[in-house]
Amino acid sequence: MRPMRLDMAGFTVFREETSVDFTDADFFALVGPTGSGKSTVLDAICFALYGTVPRWGGARGLANALAPSSTEARVRLVFESAGDRFVATRVVRRDGRGAVKTTNAGLQLMPPGFDVTKLDTGLSPEDLGEVLAGTPAEMEQAVLEAVGLPYEQFTSCVVLPQGQFADFLHAKPATRQQILVNLLGLGVYEEVQKRATERAGKAEARLEQVDRTLGGLTDVDDAALAEAESAVTRAHELAEAVADAVPERDRARAAARDAHAALAALDADLAVLDAVRAPDGVAEVARSVAAARADVDGAAKAVALAEEREEKLRGELAGAGDESALRLLLTAHADRDRLTGEVASVAAAVAGAEAEHDAAVAALAGARAAAEQAEAELEAAFRAHEDAKAADQAVALRAHLTDGACCPVCEQVVPRVPAVPAGSAVTRAVAAGKAARTASDAAKRRVQECDSAARDLERVLLRARAQHDQLGGRLAELDERLAGAATADALRHELAEHARLRAALDEAAGMVRAGRDAARRARAAAEAAEERLRAGWREFDTVRDGLARFGPPAADRDDVAAAWAGLAGWAGGEADRRRADRVGRAASVTEAEAAVGAVEERITAVFIAAGLPIADDPVRAATVAVERAEAAHRRLVERREQAAELREQRTGHEREARVARALAGHLRANNFERWLLAEALDLLVDGASRILRDLSGGQYDLVHDKGEFFVVDHHDAGLRRGVRTLSGGETFQASLALALALSEQLAGMSTTAASLESIVLDEGFGTLDAATLDTVAATLESLAARGDRMVGVVTHVPALAERIPVRFEVRKDARSARVERSGL
Repeated sequence: MRPMRLDMAGFTVFREETSVDFTDADFFALVGPTGSGKSTVLDAICFALYGTVPRWGGARGLANALAPSSTEARVRLVFESAGDRFVATRVVRRDGRGAVKTTNAGLQLMPPGFDVTKLDTGLSPEDLGEVLAGTPAEMEQAVLEAVGLPYEQFTSCVVLPQGQFADFLHAKPATRQQILVNLLGLGVYEEVQKRATERAGKAEARLEQVDRTLGGLTDVDDAALAEAESAVTRAHELAEAVADAVPERDRARAAARDAHAALAALDADLAVLDAVRAPDGVAEVARSVAAARADVDGAAKAVALAEEREEKLRGELAGAGDESALRLLLTAHADRDRLTGEVASVAAAVAGAEAEHDAAVAALAGARAAAEQAEAELEAAFRAHEDAKAADQAVALRAHLTDGACCPVCEQVVPRVPAVPAGSAVTRAVAAGKAARTASDAAKRRVQECDSAARDLERVLLRARAQHDQLGGRLAELDERLAGAATADALRHELAEHARLRAALDEAAGMVRAGRDAARRARAAAEAAEERLRAGWREFDTVRDGLARFGPPAADRDDVAAAWAGLAGWAGGEADRRRADRVGRAASVTEAEAAVGAVEERITAVFIAAGLPIADDPVRAATVAVERAEAAHRRLVERREQAAELREQRTGHEREARVARALAGHLRANNFERWLLAEALDLLVDGASRILRDLSGGQYDLVHDKGEFFVVDHHDAGLRRGVRTLSGGETFQASLALALALSEQLAGMSTTAASLESIVLDEGFGTLDAATLDTVAATLESLAARGDRMVGVVTHVPALAERIPVRFEVRKDARSARVERSGL
């Protein structure tokens, strides 16, 4: 098996669609950081083929196939095996309850020369080739036939799991023996022993069955055979007598049938001729057709008159002008009258707004003058206050003193502040200043109020003027539009004339529709009448055609009633002539039936003499009697032959039971399995030694003694060393040789034709020193150079990866892992 291309989507760390092309990668490495998904690529190959992965621990680990946030995983593997190319597909889905199941699995044999790159063009499954398996249940046998290896042998020969590479080399003899039993399938001999025991039981059961059957085969002696042969002779004599009488009976019956047929034909002719009658009401059909045609003509003339009047009114209405244009002009007159009134109202509103605005502007000017006066008075009061303070400093300072505080002039404590003298100029100045401040504040507020009112009235005035200008513009447009147009009264008069003409037109249209309905009814009545006339002629033609063999006379096609009368008269005459012949034909029938009765009595006597019941079909009865006699004779002969054959079978079953019992007894002994294991181990060590000699440049051979492995070092005078004394690189070479030999032995002992065209080592090389790593790299290069299979390595050691020509770099980010090819 050689992989060609691997496609993954939603499979473990590969959430997004990822493809790996192995087409020309004879020696490759899967490289990348630890945990990036290198081993997952090999898992996908195993999963596509077998539906499970070694590190999942069996099919129950199927949920591991899905990426954590994915509900579906798809894996498709294109591979070659024994010269054929196959494609294996598996799809896993998670349902609404969280259960993970394989919903689709298939294996197809691709057409010869199929281009793998066409998979990227969106081909349908039917384009990929012949379907070998279409369900998960069918995949196991189909993959086994295509690859040649079951799952356990595949993971030991093609994909070698990580961490188990040297287990077989270092295992104890007992453990290694069990590994060989499992890998080489030696447990099959235990199954052979069980089946041999079952086969012996079945052979003994068949032997008992043969004895019971032989016990039931009695009455097969020579006397019984002679009696059967005599019965056959008697049956043949009966058949010959019946064969002589039956043709005579058949001829008599034929003559009777002919006589009956002639009489029946005559009676049938009489029935046909007597049935010729003219249909009821045939004379009134022509008259109803003429009346209906007259009604059709009258209705057509009425429709023509109504249509002429409708067309005339339609022309008058078209000449009266465009009604829509008249209505638009009348609407424009109404709009102009309405706008004229609105312009006058808006003009009055503009004048009122201007007056109010002027009054507000004047009030604002007065308020501003009053504010200026109040401000001047406030300034004068302030100066008077300052003058009073200058004139009477003591009173001025007293205003700032409090009882118990220090004087700012003498710095002495003032126990009590003296009262201000009555009539002080400072007191009067303070009072005057407060009054002036109050008046000034009131004047400012009045200015603000007047200014706000003036602004509001100005906005109202602007809106009124804008509305007046707009109405004036619209009124000018209407005046321009109505220039030279008719007056409103004239327009209303023209519209009334339009309404009158339309009403008359509607009335005329109604008359046209009524006339057309009447015309349709008249035509329908005429068609019905004509159909009745045609039906009368069809019925006449049908009856006359039925009388064609009698030679009826020609008919008058202008008058259906006369045609019917002539045909009925002719049929009556023909019936009278045929009734005269009926007596003779009835006598012929009687004579023929008497002849038939005489022959049948002779045949009945023959059956009574033979001791057989009377049969409706004597020929068949005689034939059956012969067949039964011959069948009884054959059964007797067959029973005699069966008895002889059963005696031979009994001998064979007895011999088979003895052989199966002996084989089961031999296979129960342990010596046979030990002999097979020893032979398998010898073949394995011979093959591994040959491979190890090639890998080590002729330095090492591999041997075994009492189940233990040793290497013979030809560079050290043929020294034999235990495998646990080997260095890391030497251990790798020996383990690889065993793995390759084991894969070849498994292929040789497999029941299918295994095609071992690739091997992939999923082994950690990070713990090896530089020298050992160099030995491992040289070993792999030597293995790849042999050219008999694809070689792949999974590693994250750069020094090893750089020596491999083709590298598939596996990288992983927060979203998904991906694979990129580098190197050759």
